Amino acid sequence: MSEKKETIEQGCYYHIYNRGNNGCDVFFDTESYNYFLRLYDKYISPVADTFAWCLLKNHFHILVYIKLNHEVDIEKMEFSTVKLPKVISPSRQFSHLFNAYTQAINKKFNRTGSLFETTFERKKVTSDAYLQKLIFYIHNNPVHHGFTQHLNLYPWSSYDTILSDKTTKLKRNDVIDFFWE
Repeated sequence: MSEKKETIEQGCYYHIYNRGNNGCDVFFDTESYNYFLRLYDKYISPVADTFAWCLLKNHFHILVYIKLNHEVDIEKMEFSTVKLPKVISPSRQFSHLFNAYTQAINKKFNRTGSLFETTFERKKVTSDAYLQKLIFYIHNNPVHHGFTQHLNLYPWSSYDTILSDKTTKLKRNDVIDFFWE
């Protein structure tokens, strides 16, 4: 019997992560990384603020703050039905993201079945210290797994965005403030 996943609560920070089914790759080329990020913006940006992310070949990590109802941009939400739902469900938005991505990858690479190992994992962030450690952990993941020797050399993470001044939806200033307060 599988363990029931923690319900995602509005007004909380979460570490969202998953990996490929049986450890297989989930990102196959530059376009697959970019497509995932476009879908992420489409499905997740209306319901969550993003503080850090990293996409690796066979898994990903994301740090988000789940918006309260009054913070959600309902006009930008994408649903699988034509009617607006009675309840805003961040979990459902994540499911839409992962299902849409899986369908596109399966079609493009002529594969079938689940791409991800399980329903996405989520861990509630319960302290400022954990939040800081998680931001470092997410950005250091490519170094930890041997994809690069330096954080700033890995192209599929939010690390460079945090250090830059380019326009972004990432909560860059908040991330910086977490370390300077």
